Parts: sequence; C-alpha cells; structure tokens
Amino acid sequence: MEKKEHQFNSKYLIALIIPLIFESLLNMMIGMADTIMVARSGEAAVSAVSLVDSISVLLIQLFTAFSTGGAVIVSQYLGKKDKSGALLASRNLIYISFAIALAISAVMLIFRSFVISKVFGTIADDVRAFTDDYFVPILISYPFLAFFESLTAISRSQGKTARTMCAAVLMNAINISGNALLIYALGLGPMGAGIASLSSRIAGCFFMLSLMYRKGEELSLRGLSRGPVSFSMIKRILYIAIPAGVESTVFHIGKIMVQSLIASLGTASIAINAVVANFNSYSNIPGNGINLALITIVGQCRGKDNFDDIKYYTRLLMASVYVSTLIITIPLYILTGPVVRLYGLENETALMAIPIARGCLLACLIIWPFAFTLPNTLKATGDVRFIMVVSFLSMWIFRVMLSYILIRLFGFGVEAVWYSMYADWIVRGALYFARYKGGKWKSMKVI
Repeated sequence: MEKKEHQFNSKYLIALIIPLIFESLLNMMIGMADTIMVARSGEAAVSAVSLVDSISVLLIQLFTAFSTGGAVIVSQYLGKKDKSGALLASRNLIYISFAIALAISAVMLIFRSFVISKVFGTIADDVRAFTDDYFVPILISYPFLAFFESLTAISRSQGKTARTMCAAVLMNAINISGNALLIYALGLGPMGAGIASLSSRIAGCFFMLSLMYRKGEELSLRGLSRGPVSFSMIKRILYIAIPAGVESTVFHIGKIMVQSLIASLGTASIAINAVVANFNSYSNIPGNGINLALITIVGQCRGKDNFDDIKYYTRLLMASVYVSTLIITIPLYILTGPVVRLYGLENETALMAIPIARGCLLACLIIWPFAFTLPNTLKATGDVRFIMVVSFLSMWIFRVMLSYILIRLFGFGVEAVWYSMYADWIVRGALYFARYKGGKWKSMKVI
C-alpha cells in the first residue's frame, strides 16, 4: 500500500512550532517585567501598572483578534497558491489594524482621565498620578503594537516563525534593559516602565517591517503606503476578527467579574488565585505556541480543500499539546510545594494553594487542549461564529454564574472559581469536539 504524502513534512512542522513555543514563553515574560521591576517604586506604582494593564489586556486582545483574522485569510490564500490574494489580504490587515489602533489611542489619550475615573472609581492620589504617567506611553504604543501583531501574523501564515521569535527576544531585551535604566538608574518609576514598553514595541515593529520590506520576500510590503485598500478583503478579515474579538472581550469582562468575587474573599484568596494562575500560564506555554501553528497549518490545508490533512494535523498537533504539556506538568506537579513557597505566602495560605495548583495542572493536561487547541481548527476553516456563541454561553453560565453560586450560596472558597473554570473547559471542549466530528466546518468558506 502506497504511503500517503501529507501537505507538510515533519521538518517544516518542527521549524514552525519550536520558535512559536519560545515566543509564547517570551511574551509571557514581557508581560511580567513591568510589574516586577516597577515594584522598586512602591505599592502605589505597582497598583498603577496593574490597573492600566487590566485595560491594556482588553485592547491587546482586540489587536490579536484582527491578527488572527488576517492569519486565517492569508493562510488560506497561500494554501490555494494565490499569492496576489495573500498579498492583498496582508496589506489590508495592516491598514485596518493600524487605523483602529490609531483611533483608539487618540480617543483614549484625550479622555484618559475620564476612563480612569469611570473604570476604577476613586483611587488614591499617588496611584492616580502614577497611572497617568504609565498610561500615556502605553497608549502611544498601541498603533505600533497593532502594526507589529499584523506583521507577525503574516509571517506565521508563511511559516516564518523564527523571525517572530527573534522579534520577541529583541522586544524583551529592550523592555528589560529599558526598565533597568529608566526605573532603577533614572528613578522614573511607572513612566519609565511605560517608555520601555513603548520603545520595545517600536523596535519590534521596525524589525519586522525591515525584514518584510525586502524585495525578495514572498509577500513583500514594498509600496505599502500606495494601497490598494480593498473593502471586500477587509470584510473577509472582519468576518473572522469580529467574533474572535467578541469572544476575547467577553472572556476578559467575565474574568474581571470573577476577580472581584475573589477579592471579596480576602487577601489570602487573592494571593492563592494569583499563584495558581501562574501555574496555569506555565503549563500552557507549549500549547499556546502549538495553537498558533495549528491556525497556519489548517488554514493552508483549507485553502487547498485538503480535508484529510486537516484531520491528520489536528490529531497530530493535539497529541503534541498533550505530550509537551505533560513534560511541563510532571516536574511542576512534583515540585508544587517548593514552587508555591517561592511566592512568599504565609504557611497556612501556601498549604491551601498547593492542592488547587495541582488540580489546575491536571486540568490543563487533560481538559485544556479540547477547550483551547481544537477550536483553532474550526477557527482556521472559518467556523468562527459557533466558537463565539459557545465561548460566550459557557463563560457566563459556568465560569461566572457557577462561581457566584458556589461561593455565595454554598460557602465555598477560592477553589470554587477553579472548579467553575474546569466546568467551562469541559463544556466548551465537548461542544467543540462534537462540532469537529460533525464536519459542518467543511462547508465554511471565507475566500
């Protein structure tokens, strides 16, 4: 029997996935750097950075939604061997992302004091001053960040993930060294952290642009300023981006509501939740990288109408998530106690955190791939509305409502929030699996 030749070989997959995993790790680190390094400036400074970052996460998710929409469209055109379509999609992804980010930055810069007051209410004068110091450079950075996200999405669609990893290394280096200079040496506090983040995003943007502006590039951006603007192509990008944006926005709002519920349980519960959330982030590092690869692989297979390979690579990359997550979770599970104590918790609080952290590791290993990897197959084929509806309902019914019921009515502690989250993962994972097995995604067309 003749062996079937698949669309991508193992060498290509390894070259695609490994940089994305490292990039996922680096992106997590850059998000932590401002908070950790600004701690030298005191609690008010840390609070200010934390408050602004809670808004930033929401806006960054919006830019990520646009880049996801663009990645799906570009990948499908590349799979179809339609270079002109891929190039048109790439340029219009940049136009719409940059324009929206620029508008958001302009409006938020003008009304930032109003936004801070409405979102956070009454805060101490020193925290408010630090918040404004940090917020201004962060707002200025959004257009550069949106441009950068678009460029990295286009590169990933082409399988050029080594350059996106190098960009992440560059941005981390600039952000951390900038923090060291501006916070430690010059004493600028949160403003220094904001300027360092701005500098890193500008550098990342121009690094990627310099690579993609070269004449020999398959999707060269030479003549980017000359267009053309294609409203039909923008509509295709928005078809993916809007549901993805709604999904991530609803998720973030629900997360904030749950965090306010945790805050009502006291300082120990807040600390336990923060520590367990870090365990959650650590165990999902390889999975997040593989999820990005899945969009590229499945998108290109869908452009070629290669449904057999969509199933093959979905199984293969799902298995890769399980194996890589197992490699992360085994040592973390064994060393949970010592790792938890590194956070400086009181002994009683640490003892409460250990079983919750171990439960999280097991859930990340067993349930998480079906809830967060499998939907990327559906997303890459254009089946985005189903994902949006499922995530919306599951988030509010299980993660939010069930948390309130268990804590307010039945007297559970912070562990109830994590039980509710696992219920959310199980339900959405089951529904995504049923949708995948049903095969309706095969009829979805976005190009």
